[in-house]
Amino acid sequence: MPTVLWFRRDLRLTDHPALLAAVRDAADGEVVALFVADPRLIVAAGAPRLRRLTASLRALDRALDGRLVIRLGATDAVVPAVVHEVGATAVHVTASTEPYGRRRDAAVEHALDVPLVRTGSPYAVAPGRLRTRQGTPYTVFTPFRRAWLEHGWSAPAAPAPTVRWVQVRGDGWASLAGPDHDHRRADRQPSEPGADGGDPTEPAGERDALASWRRFAGGPLAEYAVDRDRPDREGTSRLSAALKLGEVHPRTLLADLAQAVAAVPELAPDAEVFTSQLAWREFHADVLWHRPEAAHSSLRAVVPDDAWASGPHADAAFTAWSEGRTGYPLVDAGMRQLATTGWMHNRVRMVTASFLVKDLHLDWRRGAAHFMAHLVDGDVAQNQLNWQWVAGTGFDAAPYFRVLNPVTQSQRFDPDGRYMHRWVPELRDVPAPAVHQPWTLGERAPAGYPAPIVDHATERRATLEAYGRRG
Repeated sequence: MPTVLWFRRDLRLTDHPALLAAVRDAADGEVVALFVADPRLIVAAGAPRLRRLTASLRALDRALDGRLVIRLGATDAVVPAVVHEVGATAVHVTASTEPYGRRRDAAVEHALDVPLVRTGSPYAVAPGRLRTRQGTPYTVFTPFRRAWLEHGWSAPAAPAPTVRWVQVRGDGWASLAGPDHDHRRADRQPSEPGADGGDPTEPAGERDALASWRRFAGGPLAEYAVDRDRPDREGTSRLSAALKLGEVHPRTLLADLAQAVAAVPELAPDAEVFTSQLAWREFHADVLWHRPEAAHSSLRAVVPDDAWASGPHADAAFTAWSEGRTGYPLVDAGMRQLATTGWMHNRVRMVTASFLVKDLHLDWRRGAAHFMAHLVDGDVAQNQLNWQWVAGTGFDAAPYFRVLNPVTQSQRFDPDGRYMHRWVPELRDVPAPAVHQPWTLGERAPAGYPAPIVDHATERRATLEAYGRRG
């Protein structure tokens, strides 16, 4: 009489409260490790995200000695079927917090004749837990962060006792990424190119996530407050996909940060900035918990409806943006990095998003959908609310009249052009400072690279005029 541990956004075996609960409730510690390849999930995930998910599942399967059960089908049919097949007494999960996940779990719970036990969440502080003194949800980040820090979080969960993972037939691997006869290799080194599929530069799985975190905490963290905004430097943790998939829990990172600062007090300012980035993740998850419509609707109207461009000209502008052919080097570098790797530096995400919304006057939802289709770390709360932050339509968002200048942004954050040289090969022979504005070279401008599709100063004025007509 085993229990079932239904993995979703918790693809790891350490710091896993739901795993502890599943083992505690199981007879003789027998647990079925289940992942459901729901066709709705497969259709909704872009190809890069699906490859990254598959790589993470392969890593988890290796850690389970090949006993991860992947079943294809609708969750409210598959989970009860597995329960009946193995005679399970309960299904244990890490609680879902996003709108779709909550609806899915309610449907599964209704279909089960055993308990669906929710333990823990993907966040340090579960969305919906914090309230203002008036009992209302937070809509401004700074007081949310203050309350989040004051509330605190649990220590990382204890290691699980001995688990007897039950071998059960699975039929879902092929539905994710096709057959892979080597996916259980145990001799792979972390980040070995191509071993897990997807982008060969992208680690996958709990072991790689923790190795990446240790490398970051032992080096780049010390300069994080400055380098996190520099796409030409390796100054970020690159853990966004690992956090999204639950290969590592933010609680683990926060505990390690506290230990690092205790050992090296000089790290405190940089650790504080990194902690704030985790707090932004949790703020966005909290907003989506209370306002699920934020996934597809603006929370605030900032310009009249007729301010959003449409028609063939708008479609052509969107295509140029998505292909990295706008004529603005930093924007184009970011969009090409996204298309090539499924990831983009956060500073560049802000610049490319601002350009789409405030230079091309396109609805933020078009850009958000493109990012979700191409990002390996695509996450509804983070992606949609960050786009709303740039567009000025979200809670505590950047003011709509804040229009990022793509030239001054590249001059400030990629001064030597190293990032742009890497991702826009047409510009590799154009040195700084000309690389920031290659159109100023006239006849000496590089062949094959487009002129700017819009004039930033002109479009900035149009944005401010639209903002003035709001309401």
